[in-house]
Amino acid sequence: MRTVDLAVYLDVLAAKHAGLGAQLERSRDRLRQASIEREARRALGPETSAQLERLGVFSAADVRGLRTEVTDLAAALRSVEKLQAWVDAQLFAAREDVHAKPIALGLVGGDEPDLAA
Repeated sequence: MRTVDLAVYLDVLAAKHAGLGAQLERSRDRLRQASIEREARRALGPETSAQLERLGVFSAADVRGLRTEVTDLAAALRSVEKLQAWVDAQLFAAREDVHAKPIALGLVGGDEPDLAA
């Protein structure tokens, strides 16, 4: 039963990893877009930049906040990856233990261990 629980938990962690990865990419995209907009604002001047901001073309992105968000999400992703590796190792060990029990119990052929005893 432990192997099933570990496998299910790995699936949960995989979903969490995918979600964090998607969030990280969106944050990186917003950071790159903010960088492009900052460069464009300098090149186009204040009047054009103000008009583009009023139209919603330019956003008022907090670059420092976005950098912090990217850093935090990357750290969270690494943490989930470490947990995934640990759970995967536990799952491997549990599977090896299940396969080793019949040999350790000295069972031969089709004999099954009596786990209720």
